[in-house]
Amino acid sequence: MAKYVQYPIALFNVTNRCNLKCKHCFVFRDGNPNEITTQNEKSAEEMIKDIKDLRDLYGFERVLWMGGEPLLRRDVLESGVKLFPNSTIATNGTLPLPNFGKSVIWSISVDGPEEINDEIRGSGSFKRIIENLNSLPENFEGDLQAICVISKKNEDAIEELICSLQTNTPIRGLILSFYVPKNQDTSDFTWKNLEERDKAVQMALKLKEKYPEYILNNENGLKLMLSKSAPPITANCPLKKIIIPFYLGKTSFEIPFCCYGNDVNCDLCGSWAVFHTASFLNTI
Repeated sequence: MAKYVQYPIALFNVTNRCNLKCKHCFVFRDGNPNEITTQNEKSAEEMIKDIKDLRDLYGFERVLWMGGEPLLRRDVLESGVKLFPNSTIATNGTLPLPNFGKSVIWSISVDGPEEINDEIRGSGSFKRIIENLNSLPENFEGDLQAICVISKKNEDAIEELICSLQTNTPIRGLILSFYVPKNQDTSDFTWKNLEERDKAVQMALKLKEKYPEYILNNENGLKLMLSKSAPPITANCPLKKIIIPFYLGKTSFEIPFCCYGNDVNCDLCGSWAVFHTASFLNTI
């Protein structure tokens, strides 16, 4: 089997099923490979074989597992995390978290204090997250992180979320990302331009200063999101050089344009990982 250019990291969407219908979800946008079919809901054994083949082909050593809701395919995750020295599981946190060992980072999606989060992610989702985080298996060893997608809907409520997570959960820290719009996005999640988004980025920088250990973003990565520095980074996306995404198409894995799918407005990209990577790769 011929080997392609190596990528250190892969993203695997292991199911297109989800128990929530988040209003800002990028996975289920039109044009993305995201159709729920019996052909792509393969057995764990078949899917693990596909993942091994792709690992051997592309050379990645770390994986971000996502969906849909990846815990709906716990059978795949349980075997999949054993294939790699490090894994991150991106979950909405509304299903119980199993213990998959010390090598797993759990990235729990939560988008504000209860009222705002539930308006975006669905009624009762915030309480279920809190309950699950406080009902972990006694032998739980994973690293618990949260990630918040900042948008125009919640940009003024992030500190309230931080205080709630610190007080009520064992979450170690919070990553602040920013809404990634599709092309010609007219939703009430997006800013019109980078200059309009700057207010929210400046807020994030102030929170980083106030909660330096709890906010897991690095300061330089946040600064690069400002309108004066973001364009050259998103024009030459550093994340596309190190991570290869695999979405579930009708029958098997497909590679979309980027981690956020096929219809992405790169000019307004707010992915924390893009700018975090840029801060280390000196891409500007």
